Amino acid sequence: MSGGAEKSSSPEDWMAEASLELLARYDVAGPRYTSYPTAPCFSADFTAADYLDELKRIGQAASCPPLSLYFHLPFCGSVCFFCACNVAFTTDHRRPDRYLDRMIREMDAVLSVWTARRLVKQMHWGGGTPTFFSPDQMSRLYEAVAERFSIQIGAEVALEVDPRQTSREQLRLLGRLGFNRISVGIQDFDPRVQAAVRRVQSEDLTRKIIDEARAEGFKSVSVDLIYGLPFQEEASFARTLDRVLTLSPDRVAVFNFAYLPGSVRRQKAVPREGLPSPSEKLRLLQRAIRTFAGAGFRYIGMDHFARPGDELCVAQDRGTLGRNFQGYTSHAGCELLAFGASSISQAGGVYAQNQRDVRDYERVVDAGGVPTMRGIRLSAEDELRRDVIMRLMCHLCLEKKAVEQRHGICFDTHFADALDALAPMERDGMVRCRRDRLEVTPLGRLFIRNLCLPFDAYFRRPAKGGFSRTV
Repeated sequence: MSGGAEKSSSPEDWMAEASLELLARYDVAGPRYTSYPTAPCFSADFTAADYLDELKRIGQAASCPPLSLYFHLPFCGSVCFFCACNVAFTTDHRRPDRYLDRMIREMDAVLSVWTARRLVKQMHWGGGTPTFFSPDQMSRLYEAVAERFSIQIGAEVALEVDPRQTSREQLRLLGRLGFNRISVGIQDFDPRVQAAVRRVQSEDLTRKIIDEARAEGFKSVSVDLIYGLPFQEEASFARTLDRVLTLSPDRVAVFNFAYLPGSVRRQKAVPREGLPSPSEKLRLLQRAIRTFAGAGFRYIGMDHFARPGDELCVAQDRGTLGRNFQGYTSHAGCELLAFGASSISQAGGVYAQNQRDVRDYERVVDAGGVPTMRGIRLSAEDELRRDVIMRLMCHLCLEKKAVEQRHGICFDTHFADALDALAPMERDGMVRCRRDRLEVTPLGRLFIRNLCLPFDAYFRRPAKGGFSRTV
């Protein structure tokens, strides 16, 4: 095999091999594989009845897996031009009360098919801006969840915060309720970049919120950055990375900016002339990898870094790391129930997505229904391909015999076309195609989404919706 796969795996060595020529060939639009099949493959033919039938089947099983819960809190007080999340902009702080009414009704409708309280090992509040909700509103949601589920002592309970709209009072309450992880949005500390995307947030304010969270008992702090934003340059981004290290985060996510102005209208306000070129974006990512690897973080994969000993590192070492719509997770064995507008559940053999628009979501719940908008029931082939893709995404290695035993196939025969498609990537030093296994090389981590594409049966077909660039 050509390439530098057998050389030292230090970032300086393997990132030097990520040439502009490789970038030109492999920088395509592709899924992030937070699910398989991916959301554009979901169908409106899948209904709330299908989702409830699957939940009922799970509830009747002799052994029910524990749960991971996600609550989508969509409200934001201001517009960030880069954001592609499903959000509702408002200054009316009464809207969360009405929204909470519906989320509680949704929980009751979903749980109507179960007779026993289910154990929760993980809960995440995302948005939007969860800290748009007042302390009283936060208490109301948490208490409603605790009344309906058995939250395990020591469960991972996390939420996303915007430092510009987070108070010490909120953090104190959240710590008292049992929240122990916090994800802090930063994106970039450079003033010019912040102004271009309308996200002006000082380092001092960010540090203050992180220090207060730790004082209130949060044991883990994650920070979110984005590369590929307008006017980002390697030197200025390096300064941001150095300042982030002084915050001593436990996890860091460095997301690729998904510039999709055709489907995300607010991104039309992003100054396109300031966007970095593909080669400049690659240098930004390389700088981030060098910086965090040099500071002792493990590069978990794609866009996540964690300190040794973090639960993500432990799960990766044990082969239990997973991915869902919140990114990498150490709770891959849990069923994911998601509540709120646009949220996506992953339970048993189905994915089910709620109505995206807040008003549509509320209208369906008010009518007594479960707000499923679309979804998909996985076939045996889907489950096979999901297994392969998630093993590559999470563990960078795939044992063929284990896949064959789980799914009753001959790997090399079943995936002959995919293995042919991997051949040029092997020549480029991104993957080792052994007789008994596939191994992603350190260089291949930069192109992990490309390595998964040959196993994606749906990607060969036209799909609605856009994907971000793979690098």
